[in-house]
Amino acid sequence: MTLIANHTEQTRSTFRSVARLWWLCAAVSVLALVAAAILAIVDPAEVNWVVWLRGSVVAVASVIFVFVTKAAARGSYRAYTRMRWISILAPVGIVLILVAPDTGYPIWMKVEQGVVGITIAAVAVLLNRPSTRRAFPKSR
Repeated sequence: MTLIANHTEQTRSTFRSVARLWWLCAAVSVLALVAAAILAIVDPAEVNWVVWLRGSVVAVASVIFVFVTKAAARGSYRAYTRMRWISILAPVGIVLILVAPDTGYPIWMKVEQGVVGITIAAVAVLLNRPSTRRAFPKSR
């Protein structure tokens, strides 16, 4: 990952960690899709279109955010702010999915989404640390 020169080692480390967390989200989502494929054969009632859609979208979005992380690491203020907002809002949406009584998500998918939500919340913590925020002053 090419980083801009004025980033501190802590900021560089933050972006490496953020990229790893996005890869983790992608891996968890792909594993959920594999589980869905197996369950579709073994217990089709446990798999519906919501599972396929959510699993696919989260996997693809996570990979996209690896590239957004690289752009932020190169100094893109827009990439950084986009990631900050998504990492704050996505866990809120996931919590709503987890607590809503009739979302169409089976329990195993809610567990998967909980893991993804915790992982994205960790991204939010890293991106909102004062040292990371200082690397992207508002006066750009």
